[in-house]
Amino acid sequence: MRRILHILYQPYKWLIFVPILVGSTLVLGAIAIVIASTISPWLASKTCAVGWARLNSFLTPMFVSVRGRRNIDKTQSYVIVSNHLSQYDIFVLYGWLGIDFKWVMKKELRNLPALGAACEKMGHIYIDRSNSAAAIASLEEAKKKIVNGTSVLFFPEGTRSTTGTMREFKKGAFVMAQDLGLPILPITIRNTNKILPPNTKDLFPGHASMVIHEPIDVSGYGAERLGELMTAVREVIQTGLDSN
Repeated sequence: MRRILHILYQPYKWLIFVPILVGSTLVLGAIAIVIASTISPWLASKTCAVGWARLNSFLTPMFVSVRGRRNIDKTQSYVIVSNHLSQYDIFVLYGWLGIDFKWVMKKELRNLPALGAACEKMGHIYIDRSNSAAAIASLEEAKKKIVNGTSVLFFPEGTRSTTGTMREFKKGAFVMAQDLGLPILPITIRNTNKILPPNTKDLFPGHASMVIHEPIDVSGYGAERLGELMTAVREVIQTGLDSN
């Protein structure tokens, strides 16, 4: 039955959804650039980015459920750490997390039409993962933006998991949390890889979920305990993947 539904979905995907996705990205990206440049990056993110994510999720359709909203204090800045399963993680986080945050993303995404420039204007952070010095400089500049309830979001695996199992974490998010004295907000995203598997165009409707875990205070973890902090956060995110 799923195979039959998959075949029936293809005309809708290519003739309706993909053109709307491209069009909405170009139009809302251009509007976001104007709003971010003339009014505020926060407003551009709140309107254009959230609207873009929810519109394209609705049209897929992808249904999203969220647990743990009570764990967020909107006046608190966080270092947000999430697992990464699919490009659709971006829709889930933008559309349903509900707080102002800046992405840390690879510099290659800067070249995406409209979206790349819009993200830059909204204050998201591009890093050159092939150049350690440049990456560190980008993260140092990013620290200035993480104040007054604005958070920063990392995918510490560095890239999407192709198996559904989390990859090993990179340490950048955790070093930043320690440097700034900010709590880490762990996020678990589930099932987006069933909607759009990594490295494919095999899109299919479905249900995704996001678990917002309790923040983790980093004050008890000195620099010498960085590995313990990374393990503790990874284990919390894993509990969300393991739960029903």
